[in-house]
Amino acid sequence: MSLRIDGYAWITPLGADPSDVWERWMRGEVGESKVVQNPASGRSHTYLSVPPNLVAALGRTPRLRRSSAISYYAVAAGLAAMKNAGLELNPETAAKTAVVFAICDGGVFYTRRFYDQIVNEGAHAASPLLFPETVYNAPASHLASQLGIDGASYTLVGDASVGMSALHFAGQLLATHEIDQCLVVGAEECDWVLCEAYRDWRLTRTPLAEGAAALLLKRTGRLSLVTHPGAPFFSRRQAPTAIGKVLADLARNGPAQVAVCSANRSFVDAAEAGAIARHFPEARALYPKRSFGEAPGAGALIQTVAAALAVEQNLATTALVSVLGFNQQAGGALVTSVID
Repeated sequence: MSLRIDGYAWITPLGADPSDVWERWMRGEVGESKVVQNPASGRSHTYLSVPPNLVAALGRTPRLRRSSAISYYAVAAGLAAMKNAGLELNPETAAKTAVVFAICDGGVFYTRRFYDQIVNEGAHAASPLLFPETVYNAPASHLASQLGIDGASYTLVGDASVGMSALHFAGQLLATHEIDQCLVVGAEECDWVLCEAYRDWRLTRTPLAEGAAALLLKRTGRLSLVTHPGAPFFSRRQAPTAIGKVLADLARNGPAQVAVCSANRSFVDAAEAGAIARHFPEARALYPKRSFGEAPGAGALIQTVAAALAVEQNLATTALVSVLGFNQQAGGALVTSVID
């Protein structure tokens, strides 16, 4: 399925300005780390944090005042992508705009606090102020409200590949011709309970990270985007076959000069590298998670923004996005310059 990217943005541990973050990433800089601790066991964990000043202004927005960090990141990235596209919504254009939100772990900070109260004090102590932020579609709701969108809004839950599913779904929405543009956003926040779970389950050896990314998709725009519906796998041994199928399908569109990889120092690395070597042998591999960390809900969309920048920075005419998730899903996309 082919569609166009008309705007993009990201909120990362290295910053938010696309060009500045690109340059810092190309220099090999790594986001600032933060240490959190399990208060019961004393175990310490490290993750890459988003600089607070990137979203501080949103704290003055009444609706967001008590929201979790994941909603701040989602709204900041979504608004920035709209600005990047030069699109300001009014009631008429808002009615023709959809929001698709990609999420993996959700608002873990408020969720942990909410259930901690229940476990330690009983169900009567559960805070009604915390509960709304525990649901998975809370960030999409906040974003839609800020944009004045009261129509199509969807939240997709998955692993580090969920952003690819969200882009493909957005293309399907645009194919219906009932909307003119679709804002696809993914976000992630961190908490000690999340860091501990990923370490114990050995889902990534790359540090977890906060962050968000957003892309505004239309039928016309600056960059062409070809998405893939994805391929499941049912064991890690099947991962090379799944990502190989996705990349083989995408390779029918032609070669890519850059491959933006999802490698996170886990089983993903070898499976992905082998598939890229077979189907896109000339592509230069880029590894955003080495600088930005592993932000599962936002990861695939951060990779897609990186691919868009690779094209607009003239590093490639076509950039591949390759994604292997830890929960048995492979995905991919191609970003290509548009020649009028």
